[in-house]
Amino acid sequence: MRRSSLPLRIRSTRWLGLAIRQLVVVVLMALVVFPFIWMLVTSLTPVQDVFAWPPRLVPSHVRWENYAQAVERYAFWRCFWNSLVVAVLATASIVIVDSLAGYAFAGLPFRGAEAIYTGGLVTVMIPMQITMIPLFVMFKHAPLFGGNDLLGAGGHGLVDSYAGMIVPWMASTFGTLLMLKYFRMLPRELIDAARLDGLNELQIFVKIYFPLARPAVASVALLSFTEVWNTFLWPLIITSSERMRTVQVEMASIKDQYFTDWHLLMALTALSCLPVLIVYFAGQKHVTRGIAFSGIKG
Repeated sequence: MRRSSLPLRIRSTRWLGLAIRQLVVVVLMALVVFPFIWMLVTSLTPVQDVFAWPPRLVPSHVRWENYAQAVERYAFWRCFWNSLVVAVLATASIVIVDSLAGYAFAGLPFRGAEAIYTGGLVTVMIPMQITMIPLFVMFKHAPLFGGNDLLGAGGHGLVDSYAGMIVPWMASTFGTLLMLKYFRMLPRELIDAARLDGLNELQIFVKIYFPLARPAVASVALLSFTEVWNTFLWPLIITSSERMRTVQVEMASIKDQYFTDWHLLMALTALSCLPVLIVYFAGQKHVTRGIAFSGIKG
């Protein structure tokens, strides 16, 4: 009897451990998802019920008019367009530059490659907040831009412009590392065979390596788009006029000293999440494959 009861105890222990793990996962998922649910609920709640106690997870009266009112009261679509332009152009630049850099490190050994690679890794440990003031001074005095003369004086340079918001995001060390790891996984014989066929390096990259690296490219594009779209501090520093505000800066300006239209702010927040959600669900499969195949953990 004791021997027969032992497997039952082992099974019950395993089921108990599995149930505890599942419970922990459910709780963690609830903690992650709840802010988004609360955002949607608040965006559809009448203003008089926003601070109702006890809080309501279901609005007493669903007000879709909050979205129309928020878009009409604030310059959301202009800011949305600014964010979209910056995010799309920066993401395109990151994909191109990081792919080329990854291919160069993986397929074109050259003198000083290790030093440049190590220097790039060191920059990952430097927060962008530290370099923002020097960047602003450089952009403010960019020669021959924004009315500046050859010495960078007399105008505003790249301040309050699309270029000023895009240039710092034109390349990514993480993206270069991911592309490098992925390209190194591809057989070296592909390059040798292509060279024997008379293809130059650019043709090898465009016709062979870049199409094969689609999962890694999708990973870099999705992560870069999300980061640039959600950035707040740099657009706040580099822009000075309302016409160049991004979505994140505009939403931060909605908060008033005495009163904040939280139902309208949550409506704008929900709208601002749509591009990221669309891009994420479109490339989720490729992102998982790209990071898994490249061997990068994080």
